[in-house]
Amino acid sequence: MALIIADHIIKDYQTEDVVVHALKDVTFEIEPASFVSFVGPSGSGKTTLLNLVGCLDKPSEGTLMVADTDVARLDRKAGAAFRGRHLGFIFQDFNLIPVLTVYENIEYPLIMVQNIPSAERKERIERVLAAVGMADQKDKYPGQISGGQKQRVAIARALVTNPKLVLADEPTANLDSATAYAVIELMKKMRDDLGTTFIFSTHDTKIVGEAEIIFTLEDGELKGKENKGGRSNG
Repeated sequence: MALIIADHIIKDYQTEDVVVHALKDVTFEIEPASFVSFVGPSGSGKTTLLNLVGCLDKPSEGTLMVADTDVARLDRKAGAAFRGRHLGFIFQDFNLIPVLTVYENIEYPLIMVQNIPSAERKERIERVLAAVGMADQKDKYPGQISGGQKQRVAIARALVTNPKLVLADEPTANLDSATAYAVIELMKKMRDDLGTTFIFSTHDTKIVGEAEIIFTLEDGELKGKENKGGRSNG
């Protein structure tokens, strides 16, 4: 069974007297344990699509199933609970909590959403800190680290919950090439070991080159799908 089924999705935004057609009759499926990239110019609908899949917004029309759940029908409370159980997010603007340390920012979803025991929290946090090269910065606050380091923390926070699905909006935009490749390898290992599905909205050729499925969006329309093969989903 597909992890995500989008069936004739339409998303319109009303701005004063103008209706913006952000997504126009978009249909696709994504299998579990996939490495998928949505590509297209700015304004093509990539971020809108990630927000819909992530229960941060709802389609105007159409059906959107994620992990056997019709997410368009979830109210705010149910949507938040669904995100906590199933999804990880990597945002362009990091969304770190300034009064928490690097360690505490990564620990936050384990306490607030999943209530993971202390010993397991520590093991998970140390593993992802090492993977993104931030173990020596764990006691610093977001205001004391660089933009690239903040992005690494945001990535670690998204991965620490072992989610079924990670939605990543330009996740390597603030990283140097070596760190970007290390993060991509970490994501691929999670996909292989845990069956995590990764969906990227990106212009980064490093990620596009590693993606096994590439969807092309243009002016809110799905213009094409390239299946490059790679790991079997069976």
